[in-house]
Amino acid sequence: MGEYYQYIKSFHLIFVITWFAGLFYIPRLFVYQIEAFHKPSPDKEILGKQLKLMAKRLWFIITWPSAILSTLFAIWLLVLAPGWLQQPWMHVKLGFVALLFIYHLKTHQYYRQLQNDVVKKTSSFMRIWNEGATFILFAVVFLVILKSAINWVWGVVGILVLGILIMLGFKLYKNFRDKNPDA
Repeated sequence: MGEYYQYIKSFHLIFVITWFAGLFYIPRLFVYQIEAFHKPSPDKEILGKQLKLMAKRLWFIITWPSAILSTLFAIWLLVLAPGWLQQPWMHVKLGFVALLFIYHLKTHQYYRQLQNDVVKKTSSFMRIWNEGATFILFAVVFLVILKSAINWVWGVVGILVLGILIMLGFKLYKNFRDKNPDA
């Protein structure tokens, strides 16, 4: 491997982390934008303008650059250590990375709609959408750390349990918010 492999790997991880930070936060801003859209004037305009600016800065200053840089550093790592491409766990990981890019591009589509005051989704949908990156993160981290495609049964069960727990948490929070709208 190259003399600089660990440095490149460190940069890759840093940009993966900042990419996920953006993917975790942007749907939360979408929730607020959608809720602000349904408020009366002047709150709608004041909040809408500020939330659009926050989303724009997050998306184009942090999230997109991080996605691009993490990808470039990942390619560099694979050039330095092409043997990783022979590993079955890496094939599965790259499948999840492809899913992450699809999630990112779909999130970009929601971003563009909301920037143009087109509200096609509910705030509840965006709260659930927000968990998509969480599933991908869990899958990729376990694959990278354990370096195996693991027993698929346990992997599927783990993702399903995670999904159930997230949905239960979502339901509990929704019930709490319904009882206390200022929460």
